[in-house]
Parts: sequence; C-alpha cells; structure tokens
Amino acid sequence: CHHCKSKSASSPADTSKIHYEKFWLYRHCSSVQQRDRQAQKAGQLFSGLLAMNVVFLGSAFISSMIFNKVAITLADVWILLSILKVLCLFWIVYYLLGTSRQPHAVLYRDSHAGAIWIRGSVLLFGSCSILLNVFQIGYSTILIHCKSRVEIVFPSIGILFICTQAYFLWHHSKDCIQVQHNFTRCGLMLTIATNLLLWLLAVTNDTLHIEIESQLREVERRFAGKAPSHPHWCNDTTLCTCPNMTICKVFQKGYILLYPFNTEYCLVCCSVLYVMWKNVGRRISHHHIPHTKPKFKLQGVVFGPLLGTSAVIIGACVFMMYQIQATSLVPSRQVFVIYYSYYIVLLPLMSVGAVIGTIVHALEKKELDTLKNPTRSLDVVLLMGAALGQIGMSYFSIVALVATDPRDLLNSLALSYSVLIIFQNITQNIFVIDGLHRRRITPPGKEEDTKEEQNGEVYSQRRVSVLELGQEIRKASLSYIHTYSNLSWKRRVLREISFFLVLCNIILWVMPTFGAHPIFENGMERSFYGYSTWFVIVNFGLPLGVFYRMHSVGGLLEVYVTA
Repeated sequence: CHHCKSKSASSPADTSKIHYEKFWLYRHCSSVQQRDRQAQKAGQLFSGLLAMNVVFLGSAFISSMIFNKVAITLADVWILLSILKVLCLFWIVYYLLGTSRQPHAVLYRDSHAGAIWIRGSVLLFGSCSILLNVFQIGYSTILIHCKSRVEIVFPSIGILFICTQAYFLWHHSKDCIQVQHNFTRCGLMLTIATNLLLWLLAVTNDTLHIEIESQLREVERRFAGKAPSHPHWCNDTTLCTCPNMTICKVFQKGYILLYPFNTEYCLVCCSVLYVMWKNVGRRISHHHIPHTKPKFKLQGVVFGPLLGTSAVIIGACVFMMYQIQATSLVPSRQVFVIYYSYYIVLLPLMSVGAVIGTIVHALEKKELDTLKNPTRSLDVVLLMGAALGQIGMSYFSIVALVATDPRDLLNSLALSYSVLIIFQNITQNIFVIDGLHRRRITPPGKEEDTKEEQNGEVYSQRRVSVLELGQEIRKASLSYIHTYSNLSWKRRVLREISFFLVLCNIILWVMPTFGAHPIFENGMERSFYGYSTWFVIVNFGLPLGVFYRMHSVGGLLEVYVTA
C-alpha cells in the first residue's frame, strides 16, 4: 500500500490508505479482499496458539508449585512471570513509540470499546494493585532475613508493568490498528496470557494468608495458655513471623485488604485487551459510526433512584456493622444473620425487577440490533462467564450446608442466600443481554431537550441572582415532570428498573470488594471443604463475582440510556 496524506482517525479512509493483510499461506488468493480475510483468520489463529502455549506453560509451573513445592517453588513462578512481564513491557513501549505512530496506523477507532467506566476501573484497580505491591515490598523488606530477594524484585517489576499497561489501555483501547497486524496480535495475546497467569497465581497463592492464619492461631493458643504446636502446613511460615511493629502490621493488613483488587485488575485488563485484539485490522463502515452518542440523563426516573438509594444506605450500614464485628477474633453470629438477611430481602426485589424488565422488553416493538459488534459480543460473554463465579460458589455452599445441618438458623440463611444469588444472576443476565441487543430509538421531544440544554448552557454563563436561581430550579423541576409524564409506560418502567438495579449492583460490588466475605469468614464451608480447598474456590469465585457486579453496572447503564 502507498502512503497518502494523513487524515484524522475519526474520518473515513479511502482505499489507498488501507493496509491489507498478507500471509504467506494465502499469497495465491485471487482477490485482495479474500487474501485479507484469510490472512486475518490466520493471524488470529497463530496469536491465539501463542497465548494458549504461554498459559499452559505458566499453568504447569503454578500447578507444580502447588503439588510439588520442593522441585518448583513460588520464586520459580515469579521468575517466569517476571520474564513475561518484561517481554510485554518491551512490546507495549514499541507499540506506543513505533506502531501507533506509523502513517495511517489508526484510521478507525471503535466508539463502543474502552468505555469510560471500564477505563476508570483499570485506573482504580491498577492504583490499588500498585499499593498492594508497595505493601508487599515493605512487608518483605522488614522480613528480609527470612524472605528471598525475588519477593522484592517481583512486585517492583509488577509496579512498572501495571503503570505502563494502564497508560496503554487508557489511551489506545479504542484503536483499530491497520499496520503490523500479526506482531500486534501476538503482543496483545502475550499480554492477555500474562494477565491470566497473574490472576491464576493470585487465586491459588495463599502463602501470606497461611502466615497470618498461623500467627492468629499462635495468639489464640497464648491466650488459652497452651504450648505452641505448629501444624504441618505452617512449619516454615511460623519461622517468618511479623515482629511486634506497627508498620509491619499495616503492611500485612493492607496486603490482605487490597488482595482482591489485583485479581480484578487482571480480569478487567484481559477484557479490554481482547477487544483490542478483535479490532486489529478492523475497518469500520459509515453506518457503524454513531453520529450522536446518547448521554446519561437523570430524567424519567423517580421510584428507581428512591428504592436504589435506600438499598445503598441500608447496605452501607450493614457493611460497616459487619466490618466492625467481623474483624474481632470471635465474630458474633448476629452479624452474619444481619448480613444474610439484608441479601435475602434485596435479591428477590432485584430478581422480580429483572423479570418485569424482560417482560416489558418482549412487549416493546423494538427491533433487535444484529450488526456485528465485538464489544457487545464480549459484554455478553463476560456477563455469562463472570456470573459463573458466584453461581459456582453458591452451589459449593449449597452442598456443604445441606450435608451438615440445614435446619440451623445461620445455615438456613446461608442456604437461602446461595439459592437467591443463582436466581438473581440468571434473571439479571437475561434482562441485560436482551436490552443490549435492542436498537436505539430517538426519544420523543429530543429537539426540545436539545434547545433546553442550549438555553441552560447560555444561561449558566450569566451571573444569576437568588430570585433567578429559584425560577431556574422551578423551571428545571417542571421540565423534569414534563419529561417523566411524556415517556411511555414501557420506557418508564425500563428506566426505573435499570436505575434501581444499577444502584443495587453498586452496593453489592462495594461490600465484597472492601472486605465483607461471610462466605469465607463464617467457617461453615471452610470446615467442610478444608482451608486450602475453600481458599481456592473463594479466590476463584469472589473476584469473578465482584467483576460481574461491576460489569453489570456498565450493561445496565447502557440499557437505561437506550430505553
């Protein structure tokens, strides 16, 4: 392809600027377009094979570390992941300084990819992961006499990797790169594989948790006046105990609190990188480029915000009460009863709302959007896949609770909670996925809304008196009531339900993210399955559950905007 004068990435490109893909297996294809399609499939296949081999190699290392800690140690796994991180860093820097700056490299940008809420999640979870690595470095530095230097080097490389990757995803998540297709695909897939392995290690590595568990048991024994007897699984860890220093306790507690954020960061990055991988070589036609992007407006909703805000306030009170009680050595049963009762009241309301919303969708005369959209397809896959975390944990809990004593009050509440979680996830997924596939329709009176916005912008530039401000508030209130009354009952119901579910999912995201884990702390399932097994199950399911709540908020906001 010959290089022409560059235009902005948002404007449509002529064919002379398009870099058609080539692959040596398909060099004899009759047409350029056919050769391009075959080369694209071959590039995706080979980059996918690269990621699969890297994931299998890393999984073999991590599995060997779990089952044979003498031959393969945690330090060996860290060395492998450090090498992968360094390779990813080299590729990201090359992409930022080389690939993306080539002429006509980014002719198109996917408007659906890299939504602000998901890029904000990358920054939020990335910041928490950096802080987590800082705590790990501080903790290992204090215990340097019994820790290896790899435990300081690995998080240091991790901080550099997180910063570079977060910058890369914030600025380039919408790119539809048109040059160096295969090299870019391989780089993206290598980065996805590295994030998956970091997530897998975070799920299975319970070294520090066992250290803290052993220290708590030693404290309990001292209070009971018993001689210290070390279990077989903590012979090594008790030699490396945190000294009686405040800073060491801060590092330790901070590490435990921020631990789930690292797994969330890896999952979010994988989803954004996968969309970028699908968009490599993608050429967006005119009808795929939206002329007007719908904006979020708090109009047409009354009961949804009221009910949702009530759920958030009550949930925050329950969460604070739980955190105060659960941090003690012997948490009371009452706090678990209150926590489960809150969920047992809220989850049926959310399920009923989702079912009603699905029925309203079926009654609407709104066509399904069948256009190809990689971002929406990934949203559907992520909603279905992330829901498996909570559903899987719930089924494990159901088996454990039924097999022990389901008639006990706390066990029956936990059993009801697990069943309702499964039903709520399924009904909400159906509602959100159905809403994402509905075509956008132009709201009635949009021209009037636009005029009111313009008048509001001009008016806000003038200095207003107290009397004028009161008149403006009255005018805004009348406009809100007018908009609410003009909405059809179907759209009104969809907006109310969507907003209510958004607020509910936010509080259900906040509570487990910031430390409320009764499914691990109540001890029922842990005593049934054993500490190590239940630790892996919870660390696998809990981050997926948190990711599901966060991703549901984005999907429900999309349903709300398009209603």
